[in-house]
Amino acid sequence: MFTHLLATVFTRLLTHLFKKFVTHQIKSKSKKNVNTFFDLFNQHAEHIYLATIELRSLLTDFNNLERRTQSIIAIEKKGDAVMHTVMKKLHRNFSTPIDREQIYRLISTMDDMLDLVEDITDVIILYDIQVMTQEAKELANICVVCASRVKTAISLLSNMEHADELLNLVKELDHLEGEGDRMMRIAIAKLFREESDVKTIIKMKAIYELLETITDKSEDVANIIQGIVLENA
Repeated sequence: MFTHLLATVFTRLLTHLFKKFVTHQIKSKSKKNVNTFFDLFNQHAEHIYLATIELRSLLTDFNNLERRTQSIIAIEKKGDAVMHTVMKKLHRNFSTPIDREQIYRLISTMDDMLDLVEDITDVIILYDIQVMTQEAKELANICVVCASRVKTAISLLSNMEHADELLNLVKELDHLEGEGDRMMRIAIAKLFREESDVKTIIKMKAIYELLETITDKSEDVANIIQGIVLENA
C-alpha cells in the first residue's frame, strides 16, 4: 500500500513538473514571438527612414543619381526581406502580440511606403528627369519627417504605456499628410501655370503625386497604429 501511495505521489509530481515545463515553454515562445515581431517592425521602419533620407539627397543633388538609386534599391530589398520574414512568422505562429490582421496591414502599408520611394527613382530614370523643382524637394522633406515619426511610433508600439505619446504621433502624421497634400496642390498649380513644356508637366506631376502618396501611406500607418492602441491600451 505504501508503494502504491509513493507511486501515486511520484506520478502527480511528474505531472505537475511537466505542466510547469510546458507552460514555461509556451510563455517563453510567446515572449520571443512578441519581441521578434516588434523587432522586425523596427527594422522595417528604419529602412523606410533611410530610404527617404536617400531620396531627399537624390532630389537635392543629381550628381550622385546612380549611387543614390542603388542605395535605395538595396534598402528596398532589405525591407522586402523583413516583410517576407514577418509573413512567414505570421503563418507559422499561433500566438501573436497583436491581432493578426493588424500585423498584416501594418507591415504591408509600411512596405508600400518603401516601394513608393523606389518608384520615384524609377520614374526619374525612365523619364530622364535632369532638374528637380523646389516644390519636389519640399515634398521630399515632408516625406522624411513622416518616416521619422513612423519610426518613432513603431519603436513605442510594443509598450502600451506609451499610448498617449503614440496617439500624439498619430495626430502629427495626420497633420503632415495634410501638409503634403497642400504642397502637392501648390506644386501642380504652379506647374500648369508656369511650365509650357507638356513633357515636363507630365514628368513632374508624376513625381509630385508619388511623393504625396508616401505621406498618404504614412497616415495609413498612423491609422493602423491608432487602432492597435485603442484596442490594447
